[in-house]
Amino acid sequence: MYTLKRIENACRKCNRNPDEVKLLLATKTVPAEKIKVAFRAGQTLMGENKVQELKEKFEELKDIPHLKHFIGHLQTNKIKDILKYGVTCIQSLDRLDAAKKLQQRLEFEQKNIEIFIQVNTSYEDSKFGVEPENAVAFTKQIAAFDRLKIKGLMTIGLFSAETEKVRKCFKLLKEIQQKIIAENIPNVEMTELSMGMSSDLEVAIEEGATIVRVGTAIFGQRIYPDSYYWNETNERI
Repeated sequence: MYTLKRIENACRKCNRNPDEVKLLLATKTVPAEKIKVAFRAGQTLMGENKVQELKEKFEELKDIPHLKHFIGHLQTNKIKDILKYGVTCIQSLDRLDAAKKLQQRLEFEQKNIEIFIQVNTSYEDSKFGVEPENAVAFTKQIAAFDRLKIKGLMTIGLFSAETEKVRKCFKLLKEIQQKIIAENIPNVEMTELSMGMSSDLEVAIEEGATIVRVGTAIFGQRIYPDSYYWNETNERI
């Protein structure tokens, strides 16, 4: 798989072990049959943006061992379904009310879940995520919910052809991670940085990504641009 070679080359360039970087299959709009091909090739970490797609693909994929992350905007009225369809990690927590509802549901089901704090490192109004200046304080608030296991941070970099502008977003996320680690907050591991997609995964890896979310480079161009999925008016889910 060419994407794995890209990850390997990027790691070699910055003296990182390729085993430190996980490939997450960004499977929005990708049919289950295509996802199965990737699973059979050994790539079994997938991320969905929409609850509806979790439902639609669940039956076809359930017999193949895999891990499922939710990477879209977390709506409180969808929490029950996210848990029902096997999500083990939510990468997009950015609101206290969503954390409260998630904690309540997990208490009811007697479950825990891994979460990442989503940070809006590009400062764009069209993106969800906590403001970088509030990320440490927000993490401390979320750490109080014992059913939520904080594993790291997630960001969506600036959609730009200018590499250094994109790099600035990833560098900022790494800086926030280090600040949180220095606080030594209980219930916070901060081992993961989910950043980088098909167009900018090399830059993300250079700046410390441990998970890159790749869709187009593996499954081909979608009928809608990325802005369709992340645009505020479309709820970016």
